Amino acid sequence: MAHTLTLQSQETVTHDTHRYVFDRPEGFDFKPGQAAELAMCRDGWKDEGRPFTFTSLPADKHLEFTIKSYPSHDGVTEQLPGLKPGEKVTLDGPFGAITDEGAGLFLAAGAGVTPFIAILRKRAKEGDLDGCQLIFSNETEGDIILREEWAQMQGLKVDHVLSEEDVPDLHYGKVDKAFLERHAELSGQVYICGPQGYVDAMRDAVKELGVPGDRIHTEEGW
Repeated sequence: MAHTLTLQSQETVTHDTHRYVFDRPEGFDFKPGQAAELAMCRDGWKDEGRPFTFTSLPADKHLEFTIKSYPSHDGVTEQLPGLKPGEKVTLDGPFGAITDEGAGLFLAAGAGVTPFIAILRKRAKEGDLDGCQLIFSNETEGDIILREEWAQMQGLKVDHVLSEEDVPDLHYGKVDKAFLERHAELSGQVYICGPQGYVDAMRDAVKELGVPGDRIHTEEGW
């Protein structure tokens, strides 16, 4: 069912990522990890819907999305930072392959972390992060979304991995089977989200390390 939302506020999260807060339709519900299709109510963009993950919690009075912009794509994410409070978007959803199936390893690359934000926020609020680990891959330190919030989550083990910048106390390089063998806790559920190539590589790696398919949950194309 489609809904029309009004933007309440927008703020910067990183140099290319913003937090958008909208009003919430009465009776609308979703599960942490799910997404919805958003389209701007502007001429030329009304039919250009794109999927974005809810980063608010189901109990919140508003709907929040944390969205990374890609100016080089000349598309929806480039336009979104220009939205002003009071402007409207349409929402169609919720949907999504990733929801909370239990504690475990969260493997994210770039904007692929967004399905995990609400899941881990809910667990943090409930004091239920034991057995949860986030391995978050980015190009540079400045690309890390919500770094301070992750650090403050009691019980969450966090490993940041940078592919293009060598920074003290952060991992440098790329996540592969050898990295996971050294650093990952693989006894629980395994959640993977990021670009298609990343998802495929991580799925193959954790399977090779003995994780059965029914414990692997993926969301692709981020």
